[in-house]
Order: sequence, then structure tokens, then C-alpha cells
Amino acid sequence: MFSDRKKSRKKKNSTDYSKEQNKIAKGTIFKGNIDSGGAFRVEGILEGNLKTDSKVVLGETGKIIGDLTCAEADIEGLVKGKITVKNKLSLKTTSHIEGEIITGELLVEPGANLNGNCTMKGAVKTLQNEQKGKSKRKTKTA
Repeated sequence: MFSDRKKSRKKKNSTDYSKEQNKIAKGTIFKGNIDSGGAFRVEGILEGNLKTDSKVVLGETGKIIGDLTCAEADIEGLVKGKITVKNKLSLKTTSHIEGEIITGELLVEPGANLNGNCTMKGAVKTLQNEQKGKSKRKTKTA
């Protein structure tokens, strides 16, 4: 009887914060690394790395000077650093990226600016397999 009460209290007090959205507002400068399970909206400036298991939206006034790692992202502002997106990365017209991109899917609107490298996860595996096949063929014919 007593143990049932403790279990029910623990369930009521435990909250899943991964569904909450965090925000760095316009005019705010945040210096440091962020590691979170919840979604993020950045309208201000983040000088550091942002890592989340959820979605990141970088507004037109937003800047990230550091690495971004997330499940999905919509970018309208500036990113100087490495971007790693598990699923879909959308670069909007006003986006400006300086650095490396690694993503599963990439959507680029006309006017988006990308100065750096982009690697699509699925394409890399295919390319590596093709190169291995070519090198095997050359050794057989030589």
C-alpha cells in the first residue's frame, strides 16, 4: 500500500522536458555550450555549441558561432561552424552558412548562402562503395 503511493508520486513529478521549446531571444548574447533534449529557437546570438535531440529553428536575426548538432533544422540566420543534422536541414533565403554541413536531407531556397562543404549521409556510402568496386576491377584487368 505504501509503495504504491511513492510510485504514483514519482510519476506525477517526472516531466518530459524534450517536448518543451527553449528560446534565445533577439538582443540576447549567450556564451557557452548547450546540451538539451528539447527544441530550440534562436533569435539572438549563441557563441558556443548547441546540441539537441530535437529541432532547431534559427531566425533571421539569429547567429550561432559554433557547432550545431540536432535532429532537424530550419536556418534563416548565420551559422559559423559545423552543422550536423540527422534528418532534414532547410536553408532559407536569408541563411548564411560558413562551415561544414553533414545531413541526411538538404533543402536550399534560392538566395541561401553556403561557404563550405556539404556531405549527404546516404550519398557518401554509395560513393565509397562505387570507388571500392572500381579499384577491384582495375586489379583484375591489370
